[in-house]
Amino acid sequence: MKKYILILLLLFVVSCTKEKQEPFSFVQLCDTQLGFGGYEHDVKSLKIAVKQINALNPDFVVICGDLVNNKNDSSYADFKEIIEDLKMPVYNAPGNHDVGNIPTDTSLSYYRKTIGKDYYEFQHNGYSFIVVNTQLWKINLKNESEKFNNWFEETLKDKKDKGYSVFIIGHYPLYVDSLEEDESYHNLPLTKRKEILTLFKQNDVVAYLTGHTHKTVINNYNNTQLVTGATTSRNFDETPLGYRIWEVSSDSVKNNFDSLQFPTTQ
Repeated sequence: MKKYILILLLLFVVSCTKEKQEPFSFVQLCDTQLGFGGYEHDVKSLKIAVKQINALNPDFVVICGDLVNNKNDSSYADFKEIIEDLKMPVYNAPGNHDVGNIPTDTSLSYYRKTIGKDYYEFQHNGYSFIVVNTQLWKINLKNESEKFNNWFEETLKDKKDKGYSVFIIGHYPLYVDSLEEDESYHNLPLTKRKEILTLFKQNDVVAYLTGHTHKTVINNYNNTQLVTGATTSRNFDETPLGYRIWEVSSDSVKNNFDSLQFPTTQ
């Protein structure tokens, strides 16, 4: 009898801890990367994206890394000024252009001081969102990578124990064409990607959102959506610039592309 009461109490605590899963939407921006497609062009395109997103009025926006092309005070100031016009919360993930292809204590410190935390988590309407620094998966940085990996595994386990389904927000995709492909500039090391996918499967990760490839790449692994979005700076496959809109409910997680609408020239 006591055991039964304890189980009921545990279920009550979990239900109180977890937010109600009401439908919501959010936007996935990728590689705003001011200066990659031409500085003035990228500033203009990001401003157009901000205007369109405000009209959509999603619950929040996530940006999947490479906020700027060259990490300096000037470009970050421009990025923050434009993003401040969004009328909803914005959650940034760092990319290789933000913390370096080979991150250092100095580059991480600069990002953290200028933009904010490079990995963290937040909740929204019964879902958990874990923002990651994929450069610490790509490169093993002494102390930092180990600390990050421990935090990531503990955070995933905590969210599963509390009954949350999870979105992961990062920069580097795990892979592009196939799970077994060789490591390259566009993916994560094979051993690390398999380790991460195992964690995804064990901890109810519904989607992993990334950028970096400058083209849309959509895969699915064990019911986890792996979605790399188009950019607002420059796409390598010459497809339209834009962002993805995610619609989430208790029984459905869908996303669609929305292109930037540039003013027509007379």
